[in-house]
Amino acid sequence: QVQLMESGGGSVQAGGSLRLSCATSANSYSGMAWFRQGPGKEREEREPVAAICAGSGDTFYVDSGKGRFTISQDNFNTTVYLKMNSLRTEDHGMYYCAARPRFSSCGSRWALTEHYMHWGQGTQVTVSS
Repeated sequence: QVQLMESGGGSVQAGGSLRLSCATSANSYSGMAWFRQGPGKEREEREPVAAICAGSGDTFYVDSGKGRFTISQDNFNTTVYLKMNSLRTEDHGMYYCAARPRFSSCGSRWALTEHYMHWGQGTQVTVSS
């Protein structure tokens, strides 16, 4: 069973920065993504933020995050990071990392939650104006 553990959430003012981390076991995923669940939203309404492929390192971003967010992974593929700069109040929410199975494809339809088998418990990001 692949386990994911998020950390790094917190409270910042608009314009501030945070770096989220998602720790997992080595070689356990083909791709990893971050999703945001807004206040009052259900699990099915989680919105994609960014994704990265374990092998190629290809990255993908939702339009609102381009130029502000950077997703990366360590050399052992045990930790995926999401650096978020210039945070906005609309970035507020619970952030979840999610992993695609190790031998599955990565990149295609990266923004769809149904392609991710493993999920962490989430880390809260609060952005105040």
